[in-house]
Amino acid sequence: MSHVVEEVRLSLPHIELAAHLFGPEDGLPVIALHGWLDNANSFARLAPKLKGLRIIALDMAGHGHSGHRPAGAGYAMWDYAHDVLQVAEQLGLKRFALMGHSMGAIASLIIAGSLPERVTHLALIDGIIPPTDKGENAAERMGMALQAQLDLREKSKPVYNTLDRAIEARMKGLVAVSREAAELLAQRGLMPVPGGYTWRTDNRLTLPSPLRLTTEQAMAFVQRVSCPALLVVAADGMLAKHPELLERLPFSREQLPGGHHLHLNDESGADLVADCFNRFFAVP
Repeated sequence: MSHVVEEVRLSLPHIELAAHLFGPEDGLPVIALHGWLDNANSFARLAPKLKGLRIIALDMAGHGHSGHRPAGAGYAMWDYAHDVLQVAEQLGLKRFALMGHSMGAIASLIIAGSLPERVTHLALIDGIIPPTDKGENAAERMGMALQAQLDLREKSKPVYNTLDRAIEARMKGLVAVSREAAELLAQRGLMPVPGGYTWRTDNRLTLPSPLRLTTEQAMAFVQRVSCPALLVVAADGMLAKHPELLERLPFSREQLPGGHHLHLNDESGADLVADCFNRFFAVP
């Protein structure tokens, strides 16, 4: 069945972002944030199944059809938080809900913990706190990240001579996805170049982060969230491997069968996540 999706471009003071809009205009506003190296099509299966929500699925900076950050800038998690707040300004949203997958879930948590009065609901898919590190590793990590930044000039993105090869590469990526999921992500994530196709994503997205929070700092964001929060854990995903972290979370939790992209890999996974989220957002 086909769904009407509205494509918009948002000219923010510092960058131009692309987004897909789903659902009724007077629905509860929900800003949806995809995972690392994905794009707005991450929500192509899930969003049409959600009821009463006005979903703004962004291509995050450096991803999909959105602009790349200017030369010399980076992609820190708090920069994504700033982007989302600028989107809210642009759309006149004093308060809004957040839906996030993986890296998008982490950015959502950072916003909801930083400015709890702005966020009405937090709906997360297989992502929660940023990767953490011990305080004493800070200088070494910074050195590694700065060196990687210097070395990036030599690196070019892979070129695939057919669309099919690019899709296969995405299926076998760092996180494996189904063929249909890879096709949806590729549809929005590839661009033609001499010799074939390459990803639109900014090369700088692959750089290691120069700064990691300690566990204590990361958990401070969790503790400050004041809205209803639901975390969907994929049984074969990333979070299921960290039961000790899950036990510490004060949020509602639902474990569902499937891998890290359970909301995108197949219709049945999207149905299960939609069912959870529809119950969650229906709470008066």
